[in-house]
Amino acid sequence: MFTGLVAEVGRITALDPTSGGARLSVAASFGNDLAIGESVAVSGCCLTVVEHRDDGFRADLSLETLRRTAFTAWGKGAPVNLERALRAQDRLGGHIVQGHVDALGQVISLGEEGDGYRLSVAVPPSLRRYVAPQGSLTVNGISLTVADYAEGTAAFAIIPHTFSNTDLWARKPGDDVHLEVDVIARYLESLHRAEEA
Repeated sequence: MFTGLVAEVGRITALDPTSGGARLSVAASFGNDLAIGESVAVSGCCLTVVEHRDDGFRADLSLETLRRTAFTAWGKGAPVNLERALRAQDRLGGHIVQGHVDALGQVISLGEEGDGYRLSVAVPPSLRRYVAPQGSLTVNGISLTVADYAEGTAAFAIIPHTFSNTDLWARKPGDDVHLEVDVIARYLESLHRAEEA
């Protein structure tokens, strides 16, 4: 479980194919503090630490993870947002994030607006019913509030702190991003279907 509040921007240092997927290496300042088996959200994708070092950690990616994420497209050197798993005594400052990439979105635009920035992302048809103005949507592991939503495009007002302390500064139109919808919206949909049955 995560909050969508990015703790650090790391970098992909390697993505090595294996017989059944790949092994991802990530540079992170807290690498030596991780335990084997610990969960880390890497740009919103919950991964299990299989090796840790002073300069980062490694995690195995299944074929399913490779299909659902943009790690292969981003490649070596790409910045990634990092968040360690939520502890029971932590503040829930963002929203409830599971670290499950529901689908890839695509950056439409990202530019300055007032003192901050405005990000627009194309949401795939499979997720559009879960998105609402003023609702939460996780983009590359960042808990964001939808400022506007119309015709499959979600727009977000990004404050300077978020822009500077996440991988958003590296994103450009056409880039794929990881999307996770609010789990509460999913549960509401499930309950509604159950009531109709």
